[in-house]
Amino acid sequence: MTDMNNAPADYFAPVNTQTWVNGRHNVRCVKVIHETWDVKTFCFMAQQPVMFFFKPGQFVTLELEIDHKQVMRSYTISSSPSVPYSFSITIKRVPGGEVSNWLHDNMKVGVELAVHGPVGQFNCIDFPAEKVLLLSGGVGITPLMSMARWWFDTNAEVDMTFIHSARSPRDVIYSRELDHMAARLDNFGLYLIVERMENGLPWQGYRGYLDSAKLDMISPDFLEREIFCCGPEPYMRAVRSLLKERGFDMSHYHEESFGSTPVGVVEDAIELAEVAQAEADAVNQEDLLRVDFESSGKSIQVTVGETLHNAAAKLDLMIPKACGMGICGTCKVMIKEGETQMDHNGGITDEDVEAGYVLSCCTVPKTDVVIEY
Repeated sequence: MTDMNNAPADYFAPVNTQTWVNGRHNVRCVKVIHETWDVKTFCFMAQQPVMFFFKPGQFVTLELEIDHKQVMRSYTISSSPSVPYSFSITIKRVPGGEVSNWLHDNMKVGVELAVHGPVGQFNCIDFPAEKVLLLSGGVGITPLMSMARWWFDTNAEVDMTFIHSARSPRDVIYSRELDHMAARLDNFGLYLIVERMENGLPWQGYRGYLDSAKLDMISPDFLEREIFCCGPEPYMRAVRSLLKERGFDMSHYHEESFGSTPVGVVEDAIELAEVAQAEADAVNQEDLLRVDFESSGKSIQVTVGETLHNAAAKLDLMIPKACGMGICGTCKVMIKEGETQMDHNGGITDEDVEAGYVLSCCTVPKTDVVIEY
């Protein structure tokens, strides 16, 4: 036992804990968990104590270097903010997947990297409800697991029905933890559905796919619940169709709009800039707007409707970008002067917008502007 009278001076020094805010942060991997045969969870902490508070369901963007090139990729946080000094992401190895395979093969304890976020409108904090229905398919379980963990850890008075669909019994992610939660809570109903069986693996859950009959058996009061859904696009499309056919009020339906970035979106910014420059050459100087990058001391004239990200690319200023659709929040910049118009998809908070931030990939200048970059 420590003698408090003779304790060193720094024994009582307060911990300088910071709170996580949307932005770029350096973290290190502290744990790797094998969830299933092709799914791993990676746990991260900051070098100095940081409270990683976020809204369950939000995501982060990883900044990686793969084969000597920078790669950005966004993943939902699977842990709960009730465990505040770390956060986790759960990733499935995808055949041919550049980032998922690299992470599975190279992300070890001690590896450091930068993350951007957290962001995302899909979360359970902004849509409080007394009764919820959680629908997930495959690795789409991650944001819903974050929500369930949050409610479980905070002893929330939320009636939860959790329906998860997987390919086979060996593909059910978090199976033991889900069973533990269901055994501990009277207000947690767990229902698992697998497409197919495998020899030697016992199964007592549902088989096939989530359909109207199963939904009625599992959650006869689903029309009264707030529904959160995440999974592959075909899964979510089937769920939406099912709910609409049954007359569900879709204003109480929420789905994870973040996913694999469409191939057409992931084009090189320089190539886009070249196209924009060719268009600019064909217009009158009176139709151009000036964009100044204050920190870099560079400026350029752009056409009306050209994004700030393209303007930066013309000047060889590569603002980090992952999705190009206003989803991931990676390309956030501060507008110091001028007016802009932003058409985003949930990648920025209202607080950031009020503070003057925009997402450069989906923001166009309306007047001459000055950017802090």
